[in-house]
Amino acid sequence: MITKYRELFNAQFTEKKYQEFKDDIASDFNYLPTFRLAETPFFISKELKEQLIEGCNDVIAFILKEDFKSLTNKSLELNHKVPNEDGHTTFLAIDFGICEENGQIIPKLIEVQGFPSLYNYQFNLYQKFQNHFPFLSELTPFINNIEPQEYLDILEEAICNHHPKENVILLEIEPEKQNTKIDFYYCKRDIGIPIICVTELIKKDKLLFYKNEKGDEILIKRIYNRVIFDELDLRTDLKLNFHFSDDLDVEWAGHPNWFFRISKFILPFLKGKYFIETTLLSDLKEIPQDLENYVLKPLFSFSGTGVVFHVTKEDIEAVVEKELYILQKKVNYLPIVQSPDGKVKAEVRVLCIWKKEDAAPTLLCNLVRLSRGEMIGVKFNQDKDWVGGTLGLFER
Repeated sequence: MITKYRELFNAQFTEKKYQEFKDDIASDFNYLPTFRLAETPFFISKELKEQLIEGCNDVIAFILKEDFKSLTNKSLELNHKVPNEDGHTTFLAIDFGICEENGQIIPKLIEVQGFPSLYNYQFNLYQKFQNHFPFLSELTPFINNIEPQEYLDILEEAICNHHPKENVILLEIEPEKQNTKIDFYYCKRDIGIPIICVTELIKKDKLLFYKNEKGDEILIKRIYNRVIFDELDLRTDLKLNFHFSDDLDVEWAGHPNWFFRISKFILPFLKGKYFIETTLLSDLKEIPQDLENYVLKPLFSFSGTGVVFHVTKEDIEAVVEKELYILQKKVNYLPIVQSPDGKVKAEVRVLCIWKKEDAAPTLLCNLVRLSRGEMIGVKFNQDKDWVGGTLGLFER
């Protein structure tokens, strides 16, 4: 998108440099992420950046509506409801496919999540790219031109809310087995909080505890929640000493209810140039004749699970719980990133944080996924090159 930097990067790129880049990431924790690392950043022009910001602001305007909670209460009824919900989400991730419409480049909203993403990993990925391509220091992944330390300070406040670090935990299901564990490692290193499995929590009345490395029981005052209920519901083998539905004396960095409220559940409500025609299956009057132009998606799944890309009438008729699925118009992803052998599609996730006292979320950083296939997620592109997880860089 920014020709100067694309040409400069491609001219300097070698397979040897790419290997050194991956080795650099692996060196921090003697671990290389299991998802594919894309060879290149995505250079985002000022015009596209402005469009992304405008699209995000349109999403946020809907979330700020006074009746937002009443509009989304059904999402909790269909799933889980956790007590002590706060006034607004802490984390917000807004995904846009970079598309073509009427011959013009335009970002189209693919998904929105009231759930944390790879906030710590993306911060460190920026430094890794600079290590091997020093000219990238002229660019920034931060939407509002903040400095790296300021970004970490904002993230730490959102996660810890000024509590002592030992009383704040990152909570996940078997974190050592998750594809995103590189982000957990960076969070522990940069923010300073322990990584705890849901099976390790100890409940005493309304209080939760974990055991530190010395075996001492430590009171938990705040939970940085990375648990996805979709996965938890499938894991009947796990023995928990508490339930998320318990009335607990604990704060949430990312209250679980927001995962459901801010999700694909709100896509049918969103209208505008950056939004895609989306219909709740239970509201579908008739099945479209041109199903080749649609995608069938579960409302509350994660990471592309359950998506039907080549939809048939039988697929739609087979869905029993039709209020849990959406039918979404396909968009025309534009191959836009110039690789050594052709162009690659891109999807940009804008990462936001909503400080406790602020009136609205702040757009901070980003995550980019590159793809040559129909599915954009990093797990769908393992056998290809110049694809996978990466970072968007803006001109300062």
